[in-house]
Amino acid sequence: EMIDRLVDEKLTDQEIARNDIQLDEAAVDRTIDRIKTANNFSDEELQRYLASEQMTMEAYRDSIREQVLRTQLVNYQVKSKIVITDQEIQAYYDNHPDIYGGRVHYHLKNILMRVPDFASEQEKQAILDQMQAIRSQVAAGEAFEDLARAHSQGPTAQEGGNIGEFAKQTLSPQIQTALEGLSPGQVTDVLDTDQGWQLFYVEAINRSEGTPLASVKDEIHQKLFEQVVDQKFMAWLEELRSQSHIKIIVD
Repeated sequence: EMIDRLVDEKLTDQEIARNDIQLDEAAVDRTIDRIKTANNFSDEELQRYLASEQMTMEAYRDSIREQVLRTQLVNYQVKSKIVITDQEIQAYYDNHPDIYGGRVHYHLKNILMRVPDFASEQEKQAILDQMQAIRSQVAAGEAFEDLARAHSQGPTAQEGGNIGEFAKQTLSPQIQTALEGLSPGQVTDVLDTDQGWQLFYVEAINRSEGTPLASVKDEIHQKLFEQVVDQKFMAWLEELRSQSHIKIIVD
């Protein structure tokens, strides 16, 4: 891995020279100033940091100069040739309703039957059988609220098991999966949770208003651009390697 990285650095340095990419000291100064600002470093604090890393300011400037030159090479060879179309932005927006299409909220009720810590397998099965029977009663049309008041051991049993509204992503993966495909008025399978056996009844499903494309267009453009840059850069490096004669000598 280290050899590959050194080879890549050598190839990019050769391309910098071949393309005659120049960098003045003012650009190095500006980059160092941005680094200091981002890290809230004064000149003295930067000097102390470099001393702790056993690096001189001259060596640090050389390192920054190489990084900036390589960035300019990537801009020249890769970034300047990338075009993100409006169609690609629209497709990304349409394919990510979980991010931009508004959030799904479930209004839920539950029935909870706790399993004692030292319950035997027979006792656990008996509680599960009871929960399955309750689920069958719900499916047959009996009011979930009445069954919750009669059987639930949850803190909201006397409110008909009403536990409120939750954004989908705040629910556990287990509950999210159980709710998938359900409509209001339907109930999940009996779930084995940390609290005990549970049933969840879907009282309502609401969706908050989505984010308009216009307000996130620049954000999506940047995401797609960064993805393509990574792909194009690696492809460019691979092509550069394939066109180069590389000899590695290890003493």
